[in-house]
Amino acid sequence: MASSLVWKLALAIALAGAIIISASARAPRASLPRADLRRLLLGAAALYAAALLAALKHHEQLSVLLFATGVLITALARWLSRGHGDGGLPPGDEPLDLHPPPGPDLEQFDWAQFERELRAYMDRSRDPVPGR
Repeated sequence: MASSLVWKLALAIALAGAIIISASARAPRASLPRADLRRLLLGAAALYAAALLAALKHHEQLSVLLFATGVLITALARWLSRGHGDGGLPPGDEPLDLHPPPGPDLEQFDWAQFERELRAYMDRSRDPVPGR
């Protein structure tokens, strides 16, 4: 097997692995803010453009390196976007709740019934927890 074919195959496997890991690995605790994700993806797009230019100028190895780096950055951005938190959105980016749900009507609440039910709950017989 030619050495160029071996490193191309190894690179293809590594990039496929990075893409699979970015989609299936456990998500980070908090996602990256959208502005930072945009910067990462803009950087990856710049790398793709530079790689295309290098390919047109017949610099194959540089082109492959730039494309691979772009794919890795895109996979990283994909993983970082999967966080559980809101990503620390800056003020003004969060959705506005224009119609919040109505609060409880405390004036018509039957406090006497509430206290009777609470006393009944507190006075009930309780079985001990087994094993203690």
